[in-house]
Amino acid sequence: MANAQTFERTEYQQVKADLHRRILDRLDLEKLGRTPGQAARDEVLLLIRNTVNSEAVPLSFAERERLAREILDEIFGLGPLEPLLKDPTVSDILVNRFDRVYVERAGKLEPTGLSFKDDAHLMQIIDRIVSRVGRRVDESSPMVDARLPDGSRVNAIIPPLAIDGPCLSIRRFGRDPITARNMIENKSLTEPMLELLSAMVKGRLNILISGGTGAGKTTLLNVLSGFIPNNERVVTIEDAAELQMKQEHVVRLETRPPNIEGKGAIRQRQLVINSLRMRPDRIVVGEVRGEEAFDMLQAMNTGHEGSLTTVHANSQRDALARLENMFSMASLNIPERAMRTQIASAIHGVVQIARMADGTRKVVGLSEVTGMEGDVIAMQEIFLFERQGIDESGKVRGAFRATGIRPSFSTRLATGGLRLRPALFDSRMEV
Repeated sequence: MANAQTFERTEYQQVKADLHRRILDRLDLEKLGRTPGQAARDEVLLLIRNTVNSEAVPLSFAERERLAREILDEIFGLGPLEPLLKDPTVSDILVNRFDRVYVERAGKLEPTGLSFKDDAHLMQIIDRIVSRVGRRVDESSPMVDARLPDGSRVNAIIPPLAIDGPCLSIRRFGRDPITARNMIENKSLTEPMLELLSAMVKGRLNILISGGTGAGKTTLLNVLSGFIPNNERVVTIEDAAELQMKQEHVVRLETRPPNIEGKGAIRQRQLVINSLRMRPDRIVVGEVRGEEAFDMLQAMNTGHEGSLTTVHANSQRDALARLENMFSMASLNIPERAMRTQIASAIHGVVQIARMADGTRKVVGLSEVTGMEGDVIAMQEIFLFERQGIDESGKVRGAFRATGIRPSFSTRLATGGLRLRPALFDSRMEV
């Protein structure tokens, strides 16, 4: 006698697809559109259960209930991804192909065993995601960045660029944003480091957050933006909106890809230039990655101090080098020294955040940009994380330390009423 163990995945997917089609045929979609959200879900769930229970399929009651929930997710949500999106422990969802779905939990990747029916099913879910934010993905535009309603970042790439079928990556944002207190409890940074960073933000210093992919740059940017006073006007600029600003006076801008004719694209540089006409007190650029670096640095140097941004780089020194490279993308033929002088004048502090081998995120360096020494941008490290190896459980061992250097901008902060305690920079104490 057949049982759930012998009921193959392909047969299960086929039964689900057939039931899905049959239920859609029986639904009054026009009436459903006028029904409040939860009432509509309850009405459809009852219809699904009745239809599933009338089928002669070798499934237990629990598996029939699971099938009903999955079909409900197909109609109202994102299909097989719905249970992952409801799981607060999942930080990344990575669909390599329709039958290979991975997640990241606590910084570690693991397979899920979940599967879409086929490439067409996966494409249907991708289309549902990108259409909600007015974007598209097809053969003429096979790459797209989008976002989910909770702010989670989505990237999709499809054939012919993705050889094995459509590929989907979702960088999750939790329902409860990570706070400064959470970062201290997770040992991502320390109280003295946070005290200095909060004073830098309140004192309107320009901060560059640097790190690799998945290091936590945007999370740290969200935390630091929380120290911006509520009476200031903030303009945010992003490729895909994901910043979670806590202030009331915020204008959020987002780039736009080209239309089907390859026209109408709005790039970050255009938004940065436009933001200068919007009377911002601060400009927050989610990630600087191109010629907009020039206009952003210009803004920092001409009255829009206290701005924040992130950049992909492996160290504080590399971050400034990348800014220099992006500055040159503006094709303005500015001499190298002039570029470096402008960067040194605009950026006050560089924060380096990294993902450790055990999956934890830590602020591994906090440096001050002090100006120019000859043709080189001068920096001095204020705090750092000293790695000391890995313990028996695979956790990274190390300690946060102050270097003993008091930043030169502390005088500027003091004139604004933000006095830094001398003990913050005591190198004899582990922080």
